[in-house]
Amino acid sequence: MMFDAVVPFTPSGYQIKWAVGAWEKNGAAALRRAVFCEEQKIFEGHDRDAIDEIAIPLVAMSSLVIAHDAVVGTVRIHEESPGVWWGSRLAVAADHRRVGALGAALIRLAVSSAHARGCERFYAHVQAQNGPLFRRLKWRVLEEMEIHGRPHLKMEADLSFYPPFLTPEAGFLTLARRAAA
Repeated sequence: MMFDAVVPFTPSGYQIKWAVGAWEKNGAAALRRAVFCEEQKIFEGHDRDAIDEIAIPLVAMSSLVIAHDAVVGTVRIHEESPGVWWGSRLAVAADHRRVGALGAALIRLAVSSAHARGCERFYAHVQAQNGPLFRRLKWRVLEEMEIHGRPHLKMEADLSFYPPFLTPEAGFLTLARRAAA
């Protein structure tokens, strides 16, 4: 008996928002641990640091029509000093990277929600392999460096490309699209 290959399920939409519920925050922490500790082996055991005490976690949640299913993307933002914000720990679950839009949507919400709160400069240390994505999203490289033994770029967002977004707790819906193979 022959069976057709099983095609992995891809949700049709994702909610991109600030993590407000405990399950959303826990899901973001679990995803970061999976990506940065288990997959990339940058950290051992956990990737939490002092920034987590002041950071606002953002999440991308897969949506099953009427209910959210799982946290499949995350990033955190924090205000380092008045008007100066940073984004860090951008992660998308391996089986959702093929969607192709989640990282960009998280970046857009991160910068736009900080912009609505008085952000004048928004920075990130970006793993070098992700530089092209950030460049397409109107970021510029300020400096090349090594962090945790890996090449990184210190980058700055062009705030004129990110209008202030006033309702990050509700967020927005982004539709799934398959990334080019």
